[in-house]
Amino acid sequence: MEHIVIIGNGISGVTAARHIRKQSDKKITIVSDETDYFFSRTALMYIYMGHMKFEHTQPYENHFWKKNRIDLKRGRVKTVETTSKTLIFENNESLTYDTLIIATGSKPNKFGWPGQDLKGAQGLYSKQDLDALEEMAPNNKSCQRAVIVGGGLIGIELAEMLNSRGIPVTFLVRENSFWNGVLPQGESEMINRHIKSHHIDLRLATNLKSIQDDGNGRVKSVIIEETGEEIPCNVVGLTAGVTPNIDFLKSSAIETDKGVLVNRQLETNIKGIYAIGDCAQQREAIGQRRSIEAVWYTGRMMGEVVAQTICGNPRTYNPGHWFNSAKFLDIEYQTYGWVFSEKNKPVYEAHFHWKHDDDTKCITVAFHKENQQFLGINTFGIRMRHEVFDRWLTEKRDIDFVIQHLSEANFDPEFYKRFEKDILKTYQNQFQNA
Repeated sequence: MEHIVIIGNGISGVTAARHIRKQSDKKITIVSDETDYFFSRTALMYIYMGHMKFEHTQPYENHFWKKNRIDLKRGRVKTVETTSKTLIFENNESLTYDTLIIATGSKPNKFGWPGQDLKGAQGLYSKQDLDALEEMAPNNKSCQRAVIVGGGLIGIELAEMLNSRGIPVTFLVRENSFWNGVLPQGESEMINRHIKSHHIDLRLATNLKSIQDDGNGRVKSVIIEETGEEIPCNVVGLTAGVTPNIDFLKSSAIETDKGVLVNRQLETNIKGIYAIGDCAQQREAIGQRRSIEAVWYTGRMMGEVVAQTICGNPRTYNPGHWFNSAKFLDIEYQTYGWVFSEKNKPVYEAHFHWKHDDDTKCITVAFHKENQQFLGINTFGIRMRHEVFDRWLTEKRDIDFVIQHLSEANFDPEFYKRFEKDILKTYQNQFQNA
């Protein structure tokens, strides 16, 4: 019987296992050194904040795996020997496979800062990271200040978590405005103000120089690159992005770049070996998407695609129109299609921006300057319907149509009615009277 081994029990690996089982009786083994059972990584923050317990983040009962004949093995893979189709573990155990799926996810970036490996300096990605944070920052007596390095989505989550326990936070962001490599200026500046309104010490255009040791291998403080200022702290959150977790493949015959290189069928250079999720890198980027996408829903889609292919229904990975969602403290964020920041904006792209007076709600609509085609939308503090924007992007609607029909996309029509006139008026003032 064909033996399929999946390294990694995140959303990608588990989706692949479930869909292979739905369509076949192949032997399946999931390997992980993180946890015994799959859990929802995006919910880690809510455990720390007291909204849920760890077991609430496990979508399947523990007996689900046995019932579905999916074997679970706890262990860390040291090397993959592709000729003999064997995994060698750090404890020198081995496991053979017929088909291999690499779904090892990401790890937090470290940039060689002095002190980056001290106790108390950590990312927020794994269950182990959550356990370490619980140990180092249980309350504001044990942890009198935390410093977060890097202004992305994980950084803002960590700030919210620490804030929920009354732990003062200093947030070091290298850019001169929060996430301005992704967000247009008006949105980025609104998020700056929102972060500060939560009494978070946001330091823009500020770099970390080093993390200081208290003499016992723990974090004592950080030193700021630009000023030499020393900020005492007990925890340093390293949230300057993530990179594929593939160090164990460096000595193997599997081709890697930043991630594991795959084609549109998600297969590597070696027949019968696939890579999916955060650790997979498309040899050729799909449309305007990045070649590596550390996004929950694309990981799930890749798991479904690879399962079909392995079960004899070859599929091409086609993620469709870009979308994503996140939360900046109290402000929900959604994006559909492409809305580029000022520094990354193509010459043909123009923006319509509307912001509410309360400074917690705004939309930015991107469109083509010449033919007015709708290219994408960012929404903050307003929930929109994914399927509506997906359809409009496919139909190549123009911006006039989108603005006139925005109420159809709104999740909360009551809410939209309150702002409809203001959005229309702002749009007419910005463009139609120009």
